[in-house]
Amino acid sequence: MSPEITVLTLSAAAIAFVHTVLGPDHYLPFVAMARARQWTLRKTLRITLWCGVGHLAGSVLLGLLGIALGTQLASLEWLESMRGNLAAWLLIGFGLAYTAWGIRQAYRNRPHTHWHRHDGVSHRHVHTHHGGHAHPHVSPAAGRSVAPWMIFIIFVLGPCEPLIPLLMYPAARESTVGVLAVTAVFGMVTVLTMLVTVALAVKGLENIRLPAFERYAHALAGSTILACGLAIVFLGL
Repeated sequence: MSPEITVLTLSAAAIAFVHTVLGPDHYLPFVAMARARQWTLRKTLRITLWCGVGHLAGSVLLGLLGIALGTQLASLEWLESMRGNLAAWLLIGFGLAYTAWGIRQAYRNRPHTHWHRHDGVSHRHVHTHHGGHAHPHVSPAAGRSVAPWMIFIIFVLGPCEPLIPLLMYPAARESTVGVLAVTAVFGMVTVLTMLVTVALAVKGLENIRLPAFERYAHALAGSTILACGLAIVFLGL
């Protein structure tokens, strides 16, 4: 491996790590959805893994196609920018919709009081209609959600901005093996950073219980996703 490819490979690892950590959309949506929907850590990491792979696949394929066809870098950057804007606005739309649904669920699940009289003694019973009650007779299919699929689609559309201009194109000037090495390192570090960050956050939140906010969990998850989308559009994160 040439010194140039070695430098690019090390740069790919560093850029992937920083790009992932500084982009809250790479991990906050998974943490928020896991907390709201009570996903297991295993399920959360599985969804994160698939979304991370999908996130990388689009940019990798586009970069390889551009290299094979000799496409000008400027045209690919324009396409990547368009994909990034589309993904960000889809994230905003999904966050808004999920927040609205979460607020509706919180309203339906608000505690209320019933008074009962037994043997001349009155007492009250506080409960909710949609929380804390298990229904084993419900089909498992009824519990399935489109939320993971929505996040997956958004991540597939979202580009890895630094990959093509900073890593794949410079590596392509050296060798095909260099392109594959740089791309593989960038992809592995990106996905691994996503998985570790999500796992640490989910485990860290396990012991934090805020009963007063539990019925707002879905609304808070939607707001988190919305904030990530807004940060991408208006702050360039």
